[in-house]
Order: sequence, then structure tokens, then C-alpha cells
Amino acid sequence: MALRRVFLLRSAAPRVAGLSTQPQAGVQPAASPGAVRAWGAAEAVRRPVPVVDFSNTQEAYRSRRSWELVRNLLVLRLCASRVLLVHHEQLFHVTRKLLGQRMFDRLMKMTVYGQFVAGEDQESIRPLIRHNKAFGVGSILDYGLEEDLSHEEAERKEMESCTSEAERDSSGTNKREKQYQVHPAFGDRRDGVICARTYFYANEAKCDNYMENLLQSIEASGGASDGGFAAIKLTALGRPQFLLQFSDVLTRWRRFFHQMAAEQGQSGRAAVDTKLEVAVLQESIAKMGIASRAEIKGWFTPEMLGVSGTVDLLDWNSLIDSRTQLSRHLVVPNVQTGQLEPLLSRFTEEEEQQMKRMLQRMDVLAKKGRDAGVRLMIDAEQSYFQPAISRLTLEMQRRFNVDKPLIFNTFQCYLKDAYDNVTMDMELARREGWCFGAKLVRGAYMDQERARAVEIGYEDPVNPTYEATNAMYHRCLNYVLEKLKRSPRAEVMVASHNEDTVSFTLRRMEELGLHPDDGQVSFGQLLGMCDQISFPLGELGCPGRVQGGGRHTVSVGLHSCVCVGQAGFPVYKYVPYGPVMEVLPYLSRRALENSSIMKGAQRERQLLWQELRRRLRTGSLFHHPA
Repeated sequence: MALRRVFLLRSAAPRVAGLSTQPQAGVQPAASPGAVRAWGAAEAVRRPVPVVDFSNTQEAYRSRRSWELVRNLLVLRLCASRVLLVHHEQLFHVTRKLLGQRMFDRLMKMTVYGQFVAGEDQESIRPLIRHNKAFGVGSILDYGLEEDLSHEEAERKEMESCTSEAERDSSGTNKREKQYQVHPAFGDRRDGVICARTYFYANEAKCDNYMENLLQSIEASGGASDGGFAAIKLTALGRPQFLLQFSDVLTRWRRFFHQMAAEQGQSGRAAVDTKLEVAVLQESIAKMGIASRAEIKGWFTPEMLGVSGTVDLLDWNSLIDSRTQLSRHLVVPNVQTGQLEPLLSRFTEEEEQQMKRMLQRMDVLAKKGRDAGVRLMIDAEQSYFQPAISRLTLEMQRRFNVDKPLIFNTFQCYLKDAYDNVTMDMELARREGWCFGAKLVRGAYMDQERARAVEIGYEDPVNPTYEATNAMYHRCLNYVLEKLKRSPRAEVMVASHNEDTVSFTLRRMEELGLHPDDGQVSFGQLLGMCDQISFPLGELGCPGRVQGGGRHTVSVGLHSCVCVGQAGFPVYKYVPYGPVMEVLPYLSRRALENSSIMKGAQRERQLLWQELRRRLRTGSLFHHPA
């Protein structure tokens, strides 16, 4: 089964004073600094955007009491200890036995849990959400339920849920490419993962239970704030076997397109710039014996070709829509064997029902988000699930992002194909006329992805160095920002703990004439991480400073906040919540070993020390947030 297409954009206009951080080498030149779109009377009252100083600890931690700063410093130091990270499970087990469950839970709430998690239920998280909101920082609610499975149990569940009935049959063989086959050595997907929850399929009832929790999370987000987010993992909504099989289909079909492009002398081009001559393509497909020339001619309709006589990757992807003739008997050459093989997999009746229920759960959540005024952020996952996750997310965007972005896709910029994915999705959104919504991250599965590629024997999908990932992130971000100018309904969240990346974004917004009041560009960080970035961005114009340094009470929204002469940026924190013991496995993997997060944590530890020393020196140790 294959699904249809998706996507579009939206724009903004801030003016940020010159920042010291220069754009990375290779970034395209800026547009004219004075280029601001005509927005009628609203444009005439644009407020200038001041310089954001991430080293001003007094402003960065104005929302925090001194004991919270001490806890932050302690937890971030503990999370930087490799010894503690390697042995955290044993330490948790011993501490629980020594203190008892009740005291252990209290200790966790005072330290790690209290640092990274908002609370145990919808009521307990409200004070933190309201507190952050008062300082211009919104929330992305992220229910952290996760079973405390042993390594063996996790591996068993993964092997069972990722293997089809045909593959379990001794007479069946696994036709999937290596990357999309389940492997026992990597059955426990929690290993080597930074800052990401992991769900293992047990049965349909468990998926329904997770959906109910998400519905409550969406309701809580809508009730606690305006314009909030809820985070969703698609691997928790259904059997992952479908995601593997569908990812395999999408990847092989895309590779087939690039093989045809190479035959036409277009290898090495960016996906968005690659266009196949249809007459040559039809001849190549006919020679492979896939179908007759008459049948092939019917696949490429005048509606698809227009007057160009060429097919690009978006046109190509539309060919595997389940309603086309091609999808019924489509085969592609196997690169290893040279034989033609069916592209689309067959499912048993039970597997077909499981797949449909996954799609139904996505539909229920999207409708709930629309009704509650809450945007849904679909998390990125491992590269062997991601093609299917992105395609299903596009389907949701196509249906629900009609007037404004409701569904946000996530792009992991440590992947080599990140730029192609971002550019193709934005182009699809433009063509189909609906609203592009995306979050850009560096990524959470790097170590696991590399180890799996080496062990199983396929090309490593991750960029070779941290510097290459940075270059990819800035390249994707620069492309999106430039497109936002011409797409006033598109939105992007810059989810980064890297001060240079945030400063680069502000600089490009200034140069392109994108203003924070329009809410097109927002920023996101984890709860308990990099407050020196989140709060200076969010507080500009929130109950904060009137010119001259006085205090001023205003009604604060989650988007840009209005105050005399200043404007805040839309800023959000990932706010996990859930029972203590069920969230602990998630928290323990906030290892801060991912380079961007680690660098952000190192920077924050320095600033925390500076602020504590300043408060001691000035006698403001008993600081109370205004």
C-alpha cells in the first residue's frame, strides 16, 4: 500500500540587530536587509527587535529561584559523568532497595525527575506551564510513558512485531533490503539513544491506551495554554512491521528514480533539481520488461507532465498511489541480484487491519488537535522507520494543514539526505497549496544508527562528522527561512541547544525581513536544558522590561508578547510528564553525549556558576521570580 502526497509554507518579518555570529561557510548570500513584505497598517507599527544576549545570566535566570539553579547545576554535572551514565540502572536499583520506593520517588522528584519532567499528571504540570508562560516560553507536552522492560523482553517484542506472517513462515523469505530488516542485535531500540522515548509493540490494546493518553495530553495542552504543541511518536500507534515495509517500498522506489536519472546523465544533482525526460524513461522501463509501451504511456498523463515533458521526484512518487495501474504490478530491479522484484508488499488480513488501525489513530489525534487548537509535532525516529513516518505525516498535513500548520514533521539533519527531504517537502507543499510545518533537529539516534549500519552491512545514513551535521543543519535552515518570505502561512521550529545556530537564525531573519510577531519562526529546547537560550528569547516584551528598566504587567500569550518597544520570539520547551518509574528509563538516556546538547550543557554549567556567584556577591541569593 502506498499513500498520496502532502505540504506548504508560511512567512514572517523581524529585524534583529547585528549579531556577532557569522553564518557558516557555504550559506547562500542574504537578501536585501530592507526587504519586508507589505502587510498594510500592521507593517507600519513593527517594533524593532533588540539584540539577544545569551551571556546575560541575570536576565536568563530571572525566572528561576537560587535553589533551582543549584539543582540544575548538580543534575547537569551528574549527567556529564560517563561512569554514572554507564551504571545508572544499577545505581537506581541499589538506591531504590536502600531507600524504599517512596523515598526513592521523592529523591528523583527533587533531582533528575524535577529537572527534566513537569509532573505526574495533567494537574501537576499546570504550575510549571503557567510559570514558563509568564516569561514568554510555551510548552510542547510530551507524555513520557515507557515500559520498564528488560533487554531480553524488548528484543523479543521487537522481533515479533517487526516480522510479517510470510517471513515467519519457514517457506517465506525476507525480500526487504538489509536496512529495513529487523535484527536481534538491535532489537532493543533503547540502546545508544539520546533524549528520545522508545515504545515496543505488544498488542492493539496497548496502542489504543497510548492514543488515549495522547488525547488527554492534547486536551491538557489546549486547556493550559493557547497555541501549544503535543509530541507524538508513530511507533507507539501501531505495529512497526508496517513502517519497515512501507519504508522499504519508498526507499527502493526513490532509488529507482535516481538510477534512471544516472542513465540520463543527472547523477549527483539535488533531488529537487532532478528531472527525467519522459520519452527516455518510458523506453528504459519498457526494456526492463516491467510493462508494455502502451501501458507505460498511460502512467504519464498530461496532467502530470504539463508542457515540460519531464518527471521530477514528486511526480514519480505519485505513481505509487494505490489507485494507479502502475502500483498493481510494479516491480523494480534488485541492485544485488539484478532481478526484477515486486515493489509493493502483500499483507495478511490481520496485518491489513493493524495497518488501518494505525492510520485511524493518527486521524483521531489530528482531529482532536484541530478541535483543541493544539498543534501536533510528529517526532522523528530511526532512519529505517523514518521514510514511512514522513510519508504518513505528509498525508496528515495534506488533510489538516489547510488554513494553518496543524501537523509538524521533524527533519533530522544528521542524516545525509536531510536537505533533499526538506526541499522536496516544501516544494510539494507549494504545489498542492497547503501549509508547511516543520521542526529541524540535529538528531537523536546517531550512535545506534552507525553501529547498526556496520553490523548489518549497509551504507551509514548519518553525516560523517559533527561539523558536517552543522553544515547540513544550517543549509536546511537557510533554505526554509528563504522560502518563508514567500510563504506567509508556513512555520518552522528551530529545535537547537546551540547558541551559534540560534544566533544564525536571528541574523538571517533580520536579513530576510522575517519578524517574530508573525510567529513563523519559533525555537525549542528541552525542559531543564539551555534556559540561557529559551528565556532571553521568550522574555523580550513579556512581563518584563519597559524602556527605562521599569516593570510592567501585560497579558502574556505563547506566541509573541507585546510590551513597549519590544517583541518576544515564539519559544517552546519540551515538557515531558508521567509517573516517576515509567519516565526514569527516558530520563536516564538524556546522556548529553549528543554533541550539540553536550556543548549546550557545558555552556549552561558555566552560566549557572556565574549567576550563583553574582547572587552571592549582590546579596540576592533569595531571589524570587517576578
